[in-house]
Amino acid sequence: MKIDLPARRPRRRINLTPMIDVVLMLLVFFMMVSRFGGTQGIGLTMASGQGAAWSGPPRLVDIAADGLRLNGIVMTLDRLPAALAPLMTAPDDPVILQAGEGAPVQALVDAMAALRAAGIGTLILAGSE
Repeated sequence: MKIDLPARRPRRRINLTPMIDVVLMLLVFFMMVSRFGGTQGIGLTMASGQGAAWSGPPRLVDIAADGLRLNGIVMTLDRLPAALAPLMTAPDDPVILQAGEGAPVQALVDAMAALRAAGIGTLILAGSE
């Protein structure tokens, strides 16, 4: 008696071509979104202890979504250091920076960089609640 068994099917091999395509696309994606240059930063020093009493005229730079204001007067970034000069007696006089609701972070960083470039060393970052 002979039993007819179905013919053995050849084993299927796993096709690696789609996986290689996906890996190549991921490699290209990560190469495109990564940064190859170093990042720039602004050094910040945390305040410690009690602050001294405020002296001199107010120096409040308000950074809003629609622009900058120095003590409530609309100001451009390039005119800001010159407008602060008469309000300061020394380069280490503090300047208060306050970022308002909806203000871009880049505007705050640009203002800090412009003031540092002008020689103003003491910047106080005030938050709003």
